[in-house]
Amino acid sequence: MEDYLDQFHRMKDIFFECRVTKRTQAKVDKQQKEIRRQRALIRERVAPSQRRRMRDHDREEEDEPRMDMIHGESHFIFIKMHLLSHFCDHIHQFGNIPMYSTEIGELAHKTQIKEGWHQSNKNDAAGQIVHSYGRQHAIRMRLLNLQSQKNRGADLSPNVLKHLDRTTSTVSPPVICTRILKGRGGDVSHIVNFSRISRLSLEIIYRELIRYSRLNLPIDHGLPEDHATLRSLPIELLTQLEVRVLAFQEADVYEIHYPRSTSTLPFRNQGSRNDWVWVQAGTEKIYGALRGRLPAKLVALLKIRDPRSEDTVRRVAGVQLLTPVNAGCLSDLHGLVTVQMREDTPGFTIVDIGTILGLAHLIPEEDRRWLVNSRIDLRTFNEV
Repeated sequence: MEDYLDQFHRMKDIFFECRVTKRTQAKVDKQQKEIRRQRALIRERVAPSQRRRMRDHDREEEDEPRMDMIHGESHFIFIKMHLLSHFCDHIHQFGNIPMYSTEIGELAHKTQIKEGWHQSNKNDAAGQIVHSYGRQHAIRMRLLNLQSQKNRGADLSPNVLKHLDRTTSTVSPPVICTRILKGRGGDVSHIVNFSRISRLSLEIIYRELIRYSRLNLPIDHGLPEDHATLRSLPIELLTQLEVRVLAFQEADVYEIHYPRSTSTLPFRNQGSRNDWVWVQAGTEKIYGALRGRLPAKLVALLKIRDPRSEDTVRRVAGVQLLTPVNAGCLSDLHGLVTVQMREDTPGFTIVDIGTILGLAHLIPEEDRRWLVNSRIDLRTFNEV
């Protein structure tokens, strides 16, 4: 992307004619008319036989002041050109760029302006559009308040309850946010293979598997705790996780995040890739502004099959959790949360993939410290 932008910057002069605004075009036309008027006065003083030759010569020279005017007035200094330099990193982290989409604005123009115009009598339409949209908004707020009272068990009239049932019966049930593992990574069939690829000791892997089983699985469906049985557990290493993330201020619209982890294996013939993700590590009352969530480096994605039941598959992730600085409080200097990787931070913690909420965006601050970029999109800004 940077190479394309540099090449465009070197050759952008040929595109200036496509960036001419109406104001610039008016200046060019005015300049051309003045030049032609002056040259017409000059041609009146010469012999008719020379006028045609002068006219052809003047036509060839008219392009030079015209292009000088266009180059002086036209430019590519606007926000959309600058945002292109950030798209590559954003797509690498999040897979798409919905925050730069014009869909929301165009949809609002359709619902708020066009529909209001068609419903008006075209006489003082602006006032009617504002009044109509304000009335619809007030009705929606009233319905939400009545629905909230109904959920709390308030005594509402039968007519109101009937109307609420009729207006909410068409709402589709929420979609269950499943996590999907994709991409086979390396020749891994049991714990020993994974230990060799991830460069983690068998003792660390055994300890984490036992801890995960005790905290998250029922007693009668837990993983075996003897090392000999754990050593022979059939596992599968994967490289990508698909996470459905609810879009900002939407009830049934989801964005898809694709966190990747290749452990120590190369990604696309380059270095290893282990993305930052959000992990639900507790209730919303802890970790301050992070509200129970911690950023973590995705170290591995695993499928573990229970030898006692081949149909039972545990889908887990190995992460390296970061610790919030100052209990997760926002900084007075920049308004962001700082996280760190302490010296005693475990390098490998097994969590269920259901606790991974999506991709996180961290800004390196100093050695083993990062800033949580809560302004990467509206949803993160609203949650942190």
